[in-house]
Amino acid sequence: MKCPVCNSPDSRVLDSRPIDEGTSIKRRRECPSCGKRFTTYEVVDTVPIAVVKRDGRREFFDKHKLILGIERACQKRPVNAEEIAASIEAELQNSIITEISSKDIGEMVLTRLKEIDIVSYIRFASVYREFKDVDSFMNEITKLSARKKK
Repeated sequence: MKCPVCNSPDSRVLDSRPIDEGTSIKRRRECPSCGKRFTTYEVVDTVPIAVVKRDGRREFFDKHKLILGIERACQKRPVNAEEIAASIEAELQNSIITEISSKDIGEMVLTRLKEIDIVSYIRFASVYREFKDVDSFMNEITKLSARKKK
């Protein structure tokens, strides 16, 4: 690692420790030329995942944006939006895809919400599937009731 002070191409690692629940490594280094100490961080390089929006635009996957959407729909409900978003992000990173539609991400959220909290599921579905009237709500609730009876 190049020294940020004297630009010497060498440095010596004094200490290494895992951070961020083991997903990164923090290294304390020292330059043999000038003696200056500095810190570096090592993280796994992930492939960015493009999200294809309904109108065809492409954006990079943003976990924080997903968390906000889940929190908005599940306000005051027993749902951990960060946990859901983290599991979706991990699933996407572990897959071989580099592009996914926003529709597929919405379905992933709905699948998880259905297992956690039905009210949150209905609230998220109403926004995600753009329910236009009461009949849309009733149809979804009827499907859930029929599924639960089985």
